[in-house]
Amino acid sequence: MGRSKKTIENDIKRQMKKLGTYKAEYDKIIKIFSGILFQYEEFEQQFESSGYKLTEDYTNKAGATNERKVPLYTAMESLRKDILAYSDRLCLNPKALETVTTEVANRSKLAKVLSDLK
Repeated sequence: MGRSKKTIENDIKRQMKKLGTYKAEYDKIIKIFSGILFQYEEFEQQFESSGYKLTEDYTNKAGATNERKVPLYTAMESLRKDILAYSDRLCLNPKALETVTTEVANRSKLAKVLSDLK
């Protein structure tokens, strides 16, 4: 059995805190992201159980039989895109983290002082 949504959520928060990118206002996004990761892990287990079957025969309304991607694999592809987008937003991948740290390093002295006043 895989990790629970709450465990995934706590892992994300722990990683973000370690990277210095966590803010409490991100909790809703983190909750959504943890749900997406949970779904992906569940689908991954199902995909493994199917023997990593990528295609199946499908008969359309006209009676023609064609080969198509397994719906589970299609869903996993979509979730991968969502995972990438959310990990970017939460700065959990190297490219997004690099962008944030570069922006912070390049801020002017005035911008730093003003942000410290908040």
